Amino acid sequence: MLKTIRSILSIFLLVLSFHASAASVGVCPPAAEQPAPEAIQDALRNASDHGFMWRISKDGRTSFLYGTIHVAKFEWMFPGPRVMQALNAADTVALELDVMDADIQRRVVKGMATSSNTALPAALVERMQQQADSMCVPYDSIAGLSPELQITTLTVMAGRGAGIDPAYAIDGVLAGIGHGANKKVVSLETPEVQLRMLQMKDAQETISFVQDSLDELEAGRTGTFLKRIAEVWADADYAEMARFNEWCDCLNTGIEREMMRRLLDGRNPGLADRIDALHRGGRQVFAAVGSLHMFGPLGLPALMEKRGYRVERVGF
Repeated sequence: MLKTIRSILSIFLLVLSFHASAASVGVCPPAAEQPAPEAIQDALRNASDHGFMWRISKDGRTSFLYGTIHVAKFEWMFPGPRVMQALNAADTVALELDVMDADIQRRVVKGMATSSNTALPAALVERMQQQADSMCVPYDSIAGLSPELQITTLTVMAGRGAGIDPAYAIDGVLAGIGHGANKKVVSLETPEVQLRMLQMKDAQETISFVQDSLDELEAGRTGTFLKRIAEVWADADYAEMARFNEWCDCLNTGIEREMMRRLLDGRNPGLADRIDALHRGGRQVFAAVGSLHMFGPLGLPALMEKRGYRVERVGF
């Protein structure tokens, strides 16, 4: 337990470096704070199951698929009894990226610093600055990033007013628990792949992407969307998440549809191949990735079934 708590605290040290620079502009949402070890221990002890989980079996071994969320509330961060049982049964924790891996951290920083930078029209830069100010994010802290990364940063911060914060991402806690329990922790992807998928194909597409994203932020729709998807995840509402395309209001333009294809369908076969390779190599895997990777005919449960696995959904 003490190893787990120390590992989780180290995750907070990583994310708080950003929040510590938040400016006192307007009415700011409460910044994420590093909790005391006792608070983490209590949260672990009283945690409920959230999200979506599947048991996958092949060759006499059982692994698990777990759908996470990348923005959450503090009280949702910690695995409930059924998720913890699956974690304990696994010898390997597989994440999109292991955020505790020093090499991964270095490559993320390098990739963000060297990503291609499209010059935005002055009017869009001004709107970006206004959104940063409204979220209490010092614009100077993101101005050196590519426009795609700037707007993505603001997008994931849009739920903070409702307590939905990237500092409480589920993946980071799972990394901490995996390392704290001396399990093998692996990254299913590379920082380079994840950064590349956010890069638009040309300057006009970048401008359109930023403009559409700013429209959503300014109208308040982004925060509303983050709150809804987070609550669907927290409630483990499988039927509602399966209907995501019907209510997300996120597939209205060609760029939105292409981005969704790139973020989900384009990555899922590679994620499935990597999970399959770990399982075939004799590992019992707890594979945790964003929940939207789990749904539909190209979701990970469907892809693992096509690879000969017995797939069973675990209800909470």
